[in-house]
Amino acid sequence: MQNRTPRIPEQPAPNRAELDATLTVELASVVTGARRRALRDGDRHIDTAHLLHSLMESDPEVRAAFADGPQLAKVLGYLVQRSIGYGLRWQGAVEDSGAVSPVRDTGVDGWSPSAAAALEGAREHAGRRGAHRAGGLDLLAAIAADAECRAVEVLDRAGVGAGWLADRTADRLAETSGSA
Repeated sequence: MQNRTPRIPEQPAPNRAELDATLTVELASVVTGARRRALRDGDRHIDTAHLLHSLMESDPEVRAAFADGPQLAKVLGYLVQRSIGYGLRWQGAVEDSGAVSPVRDTGVDGWSPSAAAALEGAREHAGRRGAHRAGGLDLLAAIAADAECRAVEVLDRAGVGAGWLADRTADRLAETSGSA
């Protein structure tokens, strides 16, 4: 039987050496999962919804940032639906919430400007709290801070306020930093 899935060339990734130096192993795995999801969905760019989906699937700390099981399930439900209806309007359009100045070159081919900004925001967030590598909660905080990104649109539709999630993520990061 012949595979009917169109073969899409792998998207260029951010400089892997740079990623390895600034992300935890777990977050690097999340980025790889987001890249696979974007390719499977036929998207040209990794966007913040791909990152959020991969974070929620693979990072228990991120899942714990959500208040309850039903809330988590509802967000995941919207993310899953993106390839079968919800989110189809995003196909062929590059996510750009304005989080990155058009003058500033993100240097990240295959990434939406918003996703590149979220990844940079995660690195900056980790640096502010004295960590050498960004983790899943750092990325979740950066995503929640961009009110115009696709991931926040998904959160809003699922009834999860981005401001509430940003506050809850900050609290969880403070808890984990205090116990280190």
